[in-house]
Amino acid sequence: MEFLQENMIWVALAFVSGGMLIWPMVSGGGVANLTPAQATLLMNREDALVLDVRETGEWNTGHITGARHITLGQLDKRLSELDKFKDKPIIVVCASGNRSSSACGQLKKHGFGKVFSLGGGVSSWRDANLPLTTKS
Repeated sequence: MEFLQENMIWVALAFVSGGMLIWPMVSGGGVANLTPAQATLLMNREDALVLDVRETGEWNTGHITGARHITLGQLDKRLSELDKFKDKPIIVVCASGNRSSSACGQLKKHGFGKVFSLGGGVSSWRDANLPLTTKS
């Protein structure tokens, strides 16, 4: 007890840092973020579906070839379009990685098991000098 009293700041810091590590798992997060290289491997080796959840204007400026476009706001209404991909890996993409994490959570709640987020989104894809297309 004396140790705890003398080291209260260190004990509190340990609890806070531990909580920060556990929070993504407890809050339904814990989504695996892929680098562009990891995403490319998953696409090539396991025929992963790329799901782009950006708004239409963003999509039109360039997207990953072969990606399916469903905006985050429409995802709940259009989940049935993805049912045939429940057993395949799905890589969710947005501009920076924030919306894709949210979309991954929605997909997991509806039984999609292999869901990943492209860390850094399309920006990281572009920074890795990987191709984007404007064709639908």
